[in-house]
Amino acid sequence: MAIKEADLHFLRRCIALAEEALEAGDEPFGSVLVSGEGVVLLEARNQVSSGDQTRHPEFEISRWAATHMTPEERNKATVYTSSEHCPMCSAAHGWVGLGRIVYASSARQLSDWLAALGAPLPPVSLFPIQEIVPGLIVEGPVTELAEQMHALHIRRFHRTHRPSE
Repeated sequence: MAIKEADLHFLRRCIALAEEALEAGDEPFGSVLVSGEGVVLLEARNQVSSGDQTRHPEFEISRWAATHMTPEERNKATVYTSSEHCPMCSAAHGWVGLGRIVYASSARQLSDWLAALGAPLPPVSLFPIQEIVPGLIVEGPVTELAEQMHALHIRRFHRTHRPSE
């Protein structure tokens, strides 16, 4: 499948959610769950500043979907997200049987951006989603939107790593 205008619409909303997360003091990640009929079912943003490092939006979506959707509905749904799922979120996505994932920026891009900034890497290795959930339809990154995510990660880094005066 190719990225369509509707996909770009939902990805832009994910980036807006990522920016909301950043403004709230969290890491810039946002996701949207869309039904097979194109209806937004849930929006979520990163909330790890609470101290719970599992409060990733993709994980929240998986938990919600497991409770509120049938297996068939989950399989037909699409998860749009600002950045490619981490291994924890990929596994949750696979375990609950959610369908297609579309992301703006990749795990490789995030790793490269953090390294270039001199920022600490995540405590777990980042892998492509397909290495965690083989056979899943996954699309991304989207170049112009990835650059917006890069800018959000630069902002976060400069907020949290100000030089000592």
